[in-house]
Amino acid sequence: MNKKLIYIVTIILSIFVGCGLMYMIIYYFPNTIVKTENKVEKVVNVNEEGISSGIDNIYNAVVVVENYKKGQLVGIGSGFIYSEYGYIMTNHHVIDSADEIKVTLTSGESVESKVIGSDNLADIAVLQIDKMYAKNIAKIGKSSDSKVGDTVFTIGSPMSSDFSGTVTRGILSGKNRMVEVSVGSSSSKDWIMNVMQTDAAINPGNSGGPLCNVSGEVIGINSMKIVQSEIEGIGFSIPIEDALQYANKIVKGEKIQRPFLGVQMADVSTSNYYLSRQGINIDSSITSGVIVISTTNDGPSGVAGIQKGDVIISIGKYTVKNVAQLRYYLYKYEPNNEVDIKVIRGQKEKTFKVKLGISD
Repeated sequence: MNKKLIYIVTIILSIFVGCGLMYMIIYYFPNTIVKTENKVEKVVNVNEEGISSGIDNIYNAVVVVENYKKGQLVGIGSGFIYSEYGYIMTNHHVIDSADEIKVTLTSGESVESKVIGSDNLADIAVLQIDKMYAKNIAKIGKSSDSKVGDTVFTIGSPMSSDFSGTVTRGILSGKNRMVEVSVGSSSSKDWIMNVMQTDAAINPGNSGGPLCNVSGEVIGINSMKIVQSEIEGIGFSIPIEDALQYANKIVKGEKIQRPFLGVQMADVSTSNYYLSRQGINIDSSITSGVIVISTTNDGPSGVAGIQKGDVIISIGKYTVKNVAQLRYYLYKYEPNNEVDIKVIRGQKEKTFKVKLGISD
């Protein structure tokens, strides 16, 4: 009985001692728990402030780019100052066929600019303003360091200069997206671009503006957006490494040369009416590939033995299904490289070794 009583008394005393200790802790250290909660809240605030700080890092380097023809404003886009010498990077299609380009800074000041050069396939252009205006310069990051799901933001002038400096935020939705695009006024898909996908809002006027990481470093250049009633939140940006490769050549005055085959091409899906007018008849078993409509005199393909009516199905190690793919894989090679090109002639496969020419 005594043992049971001692056991009960011990439990009761332990409870009282524990409660007493808890009371003393709360009495003498009343802010301990609150401080812990405040510390967690502060971490969240630091992240949010980091995004706004990133915006501050790039904001004043972003400009409005206006395209004028015969004194009339015909197009608007965005760009960003990336050099102390006043160089501005934007898209080729933003400045295409312009008589005059005006650049507006975040201060509202409109300054003269000149086109240093551009490339329509890469959709990259370089402008230059007086270096006295290059007070704020964008910091270049690395798209290769970014991961799907990372927070990104864009700055641009959607719709008009009235909305210049608009910031939109989202995530990096995908990398290495292969998107078929048209070049110039072409209605066909002429070219494939390797781009990053984001759900940050990109609208007309955002083209040429920067896609940035949370630190405000440029990791891409906004180039295009899928605009369809059933599709929302899909925008694309050219990786900054690719853009810089072309921009550096443009600034140095180097001619951007690509290899060429010396053929006029069409997709296998081209209408039979058009093919019949060209005197070409493709076997019904062929469902994909690139039809050779004609070869140029003394061109690389003609010299190698490729003929009108052949269907190109591969170049080097790459299988091709259409003209856009053929161009994309062709431009992985350098002029004067020798490459195997496989074709279907009639119902038989043939392989030709072609020494690639140099584009004009």
